[in-house]
Amino acid sequence: MAIKIERVEEGSEAQALGLQPGDELLSVDDNELNDTLDYDFYTDSRSFHLKAKVADGIREWDVSREERGPFGCDFHTYLGDEKHTCSNHCMFCFIDQMPPGMRESLYFKDDDERLSFLFGNYITMTNMQDHEIDRIIKMHISPINISVHTTNPQLRVRMLANRRGGEVLQYLPRLVQGGIAINCQLVLCRGINDGDELRRTLTDLLELTPMVQSIAAVPCGVTDYRKNLYPQVPYDAETSAAVIDILEAFGDECKRRHGKRIIYPSDEWYLKAERPIPPPEFYEDYDQLENGVGMMSLFREEFLAELEKPHRIYGTKQLDVVTGTMASPLICEMMDELHRQYPMIEVTVHTIQNKFFGGNVGVAGLVTATDIIAQCEGRLKSGTLGIPAVMLREEKDTFLDDVTIAQLGERLGVKVEVLPVSGGDEARALLRSGLHISRRRH
Repeated sequence: MAIKIERVEEGSEAQALGLQPGDELLSVDDNELNDTLDYDFYTDSRSFHLKAKVADGIREWDVSREERGPFGCDFHTYLGDEKHTCSNHCMFCFIDQMPPGMRESLYFKDDDERLSFLFGNYITMTNMQDHEIDRIIKMHISPINISVHTTNPQLRVRMLANRRGGEVLQYLPRLVQGGIAINCQLVLCRGINDGDELRRTLTDLLELTPMVQSIAAVPCGVTDYRKNLYPQVPYDAETSAAVIDILEAFGDECKRRHGKRIIYPSDEWYLKAERPIPPPEFYEDYDQLENGVGMMSLFREEFLAELEKPHRIYGTKQLDVVTGTMASPLICEMMDELHRQYPMIEVTVHTIQNKFFGGNVGVAGLVTATDIIAQCEGRLKSGTLGIPAVMLREEKDTFLDDVTIAQLGERLGVKVEVLPVSGGDEARALLRSGLHISRRRH
């Protein structure tokens, strides 16, 4: 294998060797280079033997330098090659339930162990081979985030619709024995991998502690676009409560044995079961925050902590904000408390029903501008609309339906303000003003 250089940094050691764009790096110390993880790992040394394919053939150098660090090559992608695509056809896949006509990148399914390490993505391991597991252990790429779903091999084959779904479970103990920390995700499908199957999965995974450092369970999302897909029945209050009871019972036992809960239900279970979200201490280090585990508890804690600090307010402030159905009760509670302590600030919350995706989708991150326009047009009370940053792509300028915040503001006739994700940052944004006015405490 080889990785092709796209750019050589000025003044770098790579440039000093005469390497140029278009040259291909083949190996370092006889280790093949497949991507930038190999490149970064093997060139981060004070001396190494480099082999490359250049314009006039194969060349080799013995590189010696004063200190370790970047060698000076950049590549077409941050991986050095293309992302590894998913080879599964999971019965719960959300991408398979996407509406047609959205931008192409939203339909791409990745299952790439490198993205797990770099960005926290979850992988199923079904497109991995033994040598890739060996590389993870050799380079100590840790932690790795794995979508387990079930430890029953036959059931995992069925759920992933991939004949390798069961056999790759053997990689879990290999990674653990190699000193690699693992975070696990379980997407639960009603009547399939919950109940006794969930108990089996938790029991098996806990045999791998402490290297299995966290386990999160989330319910399968169901949209209105499940044509020709496995029929999924959404969880209701009773079945959600049953899942919580299993997860909390195992978590309580982990707490007793290991001093840490390890197993966490996502916030959505509590909302579906109509149970209170646990307090912050339940979530310990918030190991599974990206899976919606403890997100609401942390937001509430940070928001209220920010309100306890002195703030300077100029005059009055009116604002409309939007949120999804799941977060709505919490956001309404926080805006009421903000107004109680600072009566000069008035925030109107608009709960957006997700009609774009339909089904049981209620997370704020999947709210589209299409639904905001349809449900807010003519109903806004101020000239400013607050949009949670989680509704926008990374550049913070475009919704999932390709509508920009500028287009949204023009359509609704308001200024759009992007609100930060964390509770403390959002409270500061809402309080942003000047002249100090004491808050009301009672």
